Amino acid sequence: MRAIRVAAAALLGVAALSLTAPAAHAARSGDITSFGFGVAPSTIAPGGEVTLSVDGCHRRTTVSSGVFDTVVIPRGQSSATALVDRDARPGTVYEVTFRCGDESGRTDLTIATGHPTHHPTHHPTRGSHAGAGGTLAGFDLQEIGLGAALVAGSLGAAWHWSRRRPEDESHT
Repeated sequence: MRAIRVAAAALLGVAALSLTAPAAHAARSGDITSFGFGVAPSTIAPGGEVTLSVDGCHRRTTVSSGVFDTVVIPRGQSSATALVDRDARPGTVYEVTFRCGDESGRTDLTIATGHPTHHPTHHPTRGSHAGAGGTLAGFDLQEIGLGAALVAGSLGAAWHWSRRRPEDESHT
């Protein structure tokens, strides 16, 4: 009976660990690149302005999407802006493609409801790479916390089940 409980606890632990794998961040083909890229904000109203950023591309970067005109980020610069089409349909997710030399990567841009937002921004030619806001190495901190809670819970349950004595079974 004890071996069954230990096996069940081990299986529960393995299942919890497999659930914490970053499946949500599994890359689509072409998304693993030697350069970093991003769109900010990732949700914008029709007619709004987005900042297109690239890091680690030592060539000119071409950025294209069905929701704005093609933009070129010149070699030696890290960002450019694009004006989202005013007739973009709210609630639609558009793919944005960054091409640096022979490599390309994709990310999504969501069209929100509301009025366009234009924020005056200063874009230095050489800024520091600060990462993507709210993430840690591309992982969402909320997902990391949930995964850690699942692992801790399954390890606690496994420890509890493995420590139960036969006399404890009469109370269950």
